[in-house]
Amino acid sequence: MNKPEKPTPSKLTGLFFGSFNPIHFGHLCIAEFLVEFGGLKEVWFIVSPHNPLKDKATLLSDQYRLEMVEAAIENDERFRVSDIEFRMPRPSYTIDTLARLSEQHPDRQFVLIAGTDVLPSFHKWKNYEQLLDQYRLMIYPRHGDEDHPLLSHPSITVVNAPRIEISASFIREAIKNGKNIRYFLPDKVMKIIEKMGFYLR
Repeated sequence: MNKPEKPTPSKLTGLFFGSFNPIHFGHLCIAEFLVEFGGLKEVWFIVSPHNPLKDKATLLSDQYRLEMVEAAIENDERFRVSDIEFRMPRPSYTIDTLARLSEQHPDRQFVLIAGTDVLPSFHKWKNYEQLLDQYRLMIYPRHGDEDHPLLSHPSITVVNAPRIEISASFIREAIKNGKNIRYFLPDKVMKIIEKMGFYLR
């Protein structure tokens, strides 16, 4: 009796990891570009409870950041938000999350989405060599590090996405200083921030 064939991954799905503290139009423009022009079928926003390389003290609670991403992508079938890392050992590591998602969704081929700004510290990621061996990465341009040696790695594809230099830290600082940033964020995200008084201090 022949063994059943292993399912062939058919849905090219980008995984956009981040704190999303808060999510903003920079994140959304990158995700849309990669779906409409980069060949991805979907982009999943993986909300990280704590990036081991970042200061945890600056993070809003997991649930509030998840709520803001849900509000930002509501009713858009191209995008999905995942809280999978909320239920995994902390600190969470990208390679472990990728392994868990690949096991849960054998019909999907996952691609890691990241900016060139992650490259200088990429060697600090857990099992980064295994990650490069087993998964593809789509790297979009950020200020600096455009000539990093890893950009020539066969597992890395550099995408010619628009350069959008908006950062969550800029938005948090602007809100703290009372600036009007309504055009940097989706309306529903801005309403949550205003209602809850986030980032005022």
